[in-house]
Amino acid sequence: MDLRLSSAEPTDVERRAIDDVFAAHRAPHDRPGADQRFPDSGHAARGRRHILLPALHAVMAEVGYLSSGALNHVARTLAVPPADVYGVATFYAMFATEPRAPYVAHVCDDVACGASGGEEIIACLTEELGHAGEGKEVSWVRSPCLGLCERAPAVLLQLAGQPDTSIAPAAAPDVQVALRVAADIGEAQTGDRAFDQHAVERALDRASAGAAAADRAFADGSVSAPQTPDPTLRLLGRVGVVEPDSFDDYRAHGGYAALRRAIQVGPARVIQEVTDSGLTGRGGAAFPTGVKWSGVAAAPVRPHYLVCNADESEPGTFKDRVLMENDPFGLIEAMTIAGYAAGCDRGFLYIRGEYPLATRRLQHAIEAARTRGHLGPDVMGSGFAFDIELRRGAGAYICGEETALLNSIEGFRGEPRNKPPFPSVSGLFGCPTVINNVETLYNVLHVLDIGGPAFAQVGGGRSTGPKLFCVSGAVAVPGVYEVPFGATLRELLTLAGGVPEDLRAILLGGAAGGFVLPDQLDVPLTLEGTREIGATLGSGVVFALDSTADLPATLRRIAAFFRDESCGQCVPCRVGTVRQEESLARLTRGAPPDVERGLLDDLARVMQDASICGLGQTAPAAVMSALKLGLL
Repeated sequence: MDLRLSSAEPTDVERRAIDDVFAAHRAPHDRPGADQRFPDSGHAARGRRHILLPALHAVMAEVGYLSSGALNHVARTLAVPPADVYGVATFYAMFATEPRAPYVAHVCDDVACGASGGEEIIACLTEELGHAGEGKEVSWVRSPCLGLCERAPAVLLQLAGQPDTSIAPAAAPDVQVALRVAADIGEAQTGDRAFDQHAVERALDRASAGAAAADRAFADGSVSAPQTPDPTLRLLGRVGVVEPDSFDDYRAHGGYAALRRAIQVGPARVIQEVTDSGLTGRGGAAFPTGVKWSGVAAAPVRPHYLVCNADESEPGTFKDRVLMENDPFGLIEAMTIAGYAAGCDRGFLYIRGEYPLATRRLQHAIEAARTRGHLGPDVMGSGFAFDIELRRGAGAYICGEETALLNSIEGFRGEPRNKPPFPSVSGLFGCPTVINNVETLYNVLHVLDIGGPAFAQVGGGRSTGPKLFCVSGAVAVPGVYEVPFGATLRELLTLAGGVPEDLRAILLGGAAGGFVLPDQLDVPLTLEGTREIGATLGSGVVFALDSTADLPATLRRIAAFFRDESCGQCVPCRVGTVRQEESLARLTRGAPPDVERGLLDDLARVMQDASICGLGQTAPAAVMSALKLGLL
């Protein structure tokens, strides 16, 4: 391909970061000693386009922004048009294509954090550092939900040359001090940018008590999962019990027993057990897992792929993060079982970019499992070949949609595809693909432990087994709770410290969900029960709002979230989300209610009926729910 590039060239640091990524992803058939930058442009080079996202991450990690020279080097090496590379780089919120401060605080201002101190942090940082993006060495930006709602407010520190770090709960002085410490470390570094991650964390800890929460608070399962440790829990049973970085400790607590049983009974029996269990997807769509697996297993086209959707970006959702941080080997084992059952020889674990600790622990778990023979060419001596590659997202809610996620892995903009064909027929790289959410996969371990029929006895109908809920907002004990399908909303709130005396409403299912009133707390938390009252379980969000909550402001924040996160591919979503936010703004400023409510209703019908994917279809859900219940 004849690429027309600008004259910009990468710096030595940028070139080295990019080339190292390309070297790590060399294909097995590449010639020994061949140039690691794939000079044989054309089909062979473009076939490695899936390396694009990791290469951009590598530059961001080292430099803090993507220069024209770096983008040129990526385009030249992969034989991808520079416009395509630029289009991908500008698609993600965590990437910057203009020079900016190398040490940036992403301050969450979403529904949970904004009202719990996030706006105060922003005000302090504005006074100290100026408006977003203006700092020379350190700066800050507003961020949508960081998945730390149970410890709001939250801040993610994106530090060039140093590990990303989360602080939650955060305070403005802690953030400012942590940024200064990061800058001091950056100035003292050597040219090879070799960092001792633990030294950085210790420096941050010394700088502020708040920064000490970054890793150690996450490691304490009792912080985010108040029910633990409890041996009766199925999904959270190892949280706070096992050492997340220890393969041997995971084995000592029952780890890999499910995979051993799967290999003993064979792929067909595993799929039958999952089918008998009635397990449905826990990401919101609730599609039968056994049907998905059997469809891919029977597909004649090869190879088959497995993708774990760990891009947990729904505001108010953090259950998958708690599982991945505290029980990472569990996810690796469950993915291996799914790959075995569906005949996959390769899996991709796509995790959201705002989860630095979970990313580090999962990468360690993958490497440890591979070293101990539980991943690779001969899994547990069974002759089954399967391996997993971890891929980081970069701040795009739309990539939680399964086909947008596939495009992201392949090195394209994370825009949804038209369906059909569905991923089980033509998914990753055009091949049959199983895509499962994190919580869904953890349930597979439980299914193989007790058997499909026993699993189906919990709950009923299409709602079987245990379910995780993310409880936050105006509750005494926020966190992740495990209950059997069929428990009521009142029972769940009781676990979280009791029903607030001045409870006004519950946002159920996240930004794409709807509201539940105090007189509806006895609704059973099942797919069927919530549907009867016009609600949805969605991703398991339970966000409580009391009399102090500013509901109009909350709805405007939700509308602004969808406006910002729309990929822009289809007109109903691209235009409708903007008009919805504008109408809410006018309504809160005193515009004629009947006119605006009529407009909102028209917009909702167009977005629901004509949008390509679920983002546009559910963008008006919370707003219309509030209007229907008289909350707005």
